Amino acid sequence: MAYVISDECIACGACAAECPVNAISEGDGKYVIDASLCTECGSCANTCPVGAPKAE
Repeated sequence: MAYVISDECIACGACAAECPVNAISEGDGKYVIDASLCTECGSCANTCPVGAPKAE
């Protein structure tokens, strides 16, 4: 299952910079992950300073 970004997101952009498939983009107040592109690599979760990306 693709990762999702929780409401804990502080919109810093660290996750988007680390995503190898560019599945993460800036949404309305937080970043969002395109589930159809996410390869579940975990790079976003490993980079996020607040742990917002979660495996769904």
